[in-house]
Amino acid sequence: MDADKLRFIKEVTTDADAVQERVLAEILARNADAEYLLKCGLAGATDRATFRAKVPMVEYEDLLPYIRRIANGDSSPILSGSGYPVSEFFVSSGTSGGERKLIPAVEDEFDRRWMPGGLAEPVINQ
Repeated sequence: MDADKLRFIKEVTTDADAVQERVLAEILARNADAEYLLKCGLAGATDRATFRAKVPMVEYEDLLPYIRRIANGDSSPILSGSGYPVSEFFVSSGTSGGERKLIPAVEDEFDRRWMPGGLAEPVINQ
């Protein structure tokens, strides 16, 4: 088990740029039908250059109308693809701006959040 995790660490750190490009492509492909990305004009593109050119930098307030729609029960693919609906919301502590913020999450987000902790032990054991 440790050997598999160590191989994974080596794989994702050897060529981080290629890994980031692949992960971005996967995220964009699975969310291609999300309303927000369609409004940005992404049109299913999954490459970094198109993403940079079409999807603007935004602040939380820019996304708040979309987040509120989801929180109010709209189940259409708004910020995530139809196969990956928002399954829960996290609430920020409110320490950075004084107000708590709703942070939408999809079901498989939980696994990704905990993965780095599972990779520490093999490194320590080595």
